[in-house]
Amino acid sequence: MTKVVSMRNIVAATDWLSLKRLSQSIGRYNYISAYIIIAFACIISFSSCIKDVTPSDSITTETLTSTTEGLTNAVNGAYALFKDHVEFNGTADDNNMYLRQYFQLSDFASDDITCAQVTEDPLFYSFSLDHSPTQTNTRYFWYISYKIINDCNTVIAAVDSSTTDPTRKQLIGECYFLRAFTSFNLTRLFAKPYSLDKTAPGIILRTSTDDPAQKARATVEETYNQIVNDAKKAADLMDQSRGVMYATREAAWALLSRAYLYMEDNKDAADYATKVINSGKFSLASATAFQSMFANAVQSSETIFCIAFTAKEDYGKFGSIASMIYSDGNSGWGEEYASPSIRNLMNAHPEDVRWKYIVPLEDGNGGIQEKNGIPIYYITKFSFQDGSPTLSSPIMFRLAEMYLNRAEANAKLGNTKAALDDVDAIRKNRGLQSSLYNGVVPAGSTALKVVLNERRIELAFEAQRTYDVYRNNLPMNRTYWGYHLPGLKETDIDLSKDPTGYPNEIIQPDDPRIIYYIPIDEVQSNPLCVQNP
Repeated sequence: MTKVVSMRNIVAATDWLSLKRLSQSIGRYNYISAYIIIAFACIISFSSCIKDVTPSDSITTETLTSTTEGLTNAVNGAYALFKDHVEFNGTADDNNMYLRQYFQLSDFASDDITCAQVTEDPLFYSFSLDHSPTQTNTRYFWYISYKIINDCNTVIAAVDSSTTDPTRKQLIGECYFLRAFTSFNLTRLFAKPYSLDKTAPGIILRTSTDDPAQKARATVEETYNQIVNDAKKAADLMDQSRGVMYATREAAWALLSRAYLYMEDNKDAADYATKVINSGKFSLASATAFQSMFANAVQSSETIFCIAFTAKEDYGKFGSIASMIYSDGNSGWGEEYASPSIRNLMNAHPEDVRWKYIVPLEDGNGGIQEKNGIPIYYITKFSFQDGSPTLSSPIMFRLAEMYLNRAEANAKLGNTKAALDDVDAIRKNRGLQSSLYNGVVPAGSTALKVVLNERRIELAFEAQRTYDVYRNNLPMNRTYWGYHLPGLKETDIDLSKDPTGYPNEIIQPDDPRIIYYIPIDEVQSNPLCVQNP
């Protein structure tokens, strides 16, 4: 049954706050996204052609998708859910935003960021690995992810699959991409790595608006197969570009390269990376351009797909991605810093321009300020768009990752020179022209280790590190001081007696704490959904 919304309520809600309240009143599982309705309402409210609107007291899914303009607004509504603060469980919370949770749930569990104090924000669970099925950030992430998927399913179901119109095919392809991308991120957070156990429970696959509410989790293998199928379908359908803030065929190829790498299908991972590299649409940012690339993501030659924010969407101290990892003294909380682990890896090359995004807070006497014994090294990859310390357009896929995907795949296939050549292609553009490998693996290392170290430095703080460690069956080594150490103080550890010092902070890839609990909302309402151990 199609959800019907009163036309008079939409037209009356002409200010944004009223529109958001209207959207929040419609409910979680409606067949039309609240944001589709908002987009359509904007057309009605600000168009001089109101007389051309069908004289009906209701709007249906078919009404919204019967025209290219309506379809475009419907698809744009799904993109909006990645960055909007959507009411959840009856509460509006500035911290509830897909991208904020995506980066925090991923990176705060890694060895790239250190926690400088205890906080009541559920982000702390990522540091401590003391997860709960009731923690708000995972509950919201699960909810908003399936809301995006539901919106995509709604549009896909409403449009004739036999359409030959290139614009409509592009838009439907974008929906398949968004469904694949969102499912992939859910799988990384809530399921075991494919390489460790592909028979383990994955996520609940929602591929139709007719899916029953109560549904069991697919296996990890089944989940990845669906992601791959959706991404391939997306690539086949998309033959236009609306800009890097929207999905494209190349973005679908990039997702396929990443997914195949996680599946240990190294040939396909390399092949799809090559498709993107050889498309001619992107180029690696130069050493100079790289230093402002993340503040200018939409314009960067390296960006394949990003979530574009505008100045009006600058969430400032409350709710922005940057607020926890950077502060100019007023702009954010600035309580999490680049870890000594990532800094030690980078110390060999102070000329590396990637240091640009790790900013020490100096004390005025040539030293670095500390908080609770932790040196303050801010992270600025999500800052300085339009000069704002809390504004950015986060990059989801970029060209350097494609070189690194191909390099990792080739290293595992035994193609050492090809792997190191791709690593060197990046290093040439990061100020390291005099420190290239030239096809030679350093003594005591391996081609794979070289690639993974480069990957860590290049993609630091971009929601990659945690998965790169565990999917390669490696331990996460967080043996440095920080509040990720439950119940300890810095003075409790005597490193002169025990250099490893920090108990339980070398986390093995088979540790159940590396993934999050399925949120209680799903488990209680869907008894077919098994909980993670």
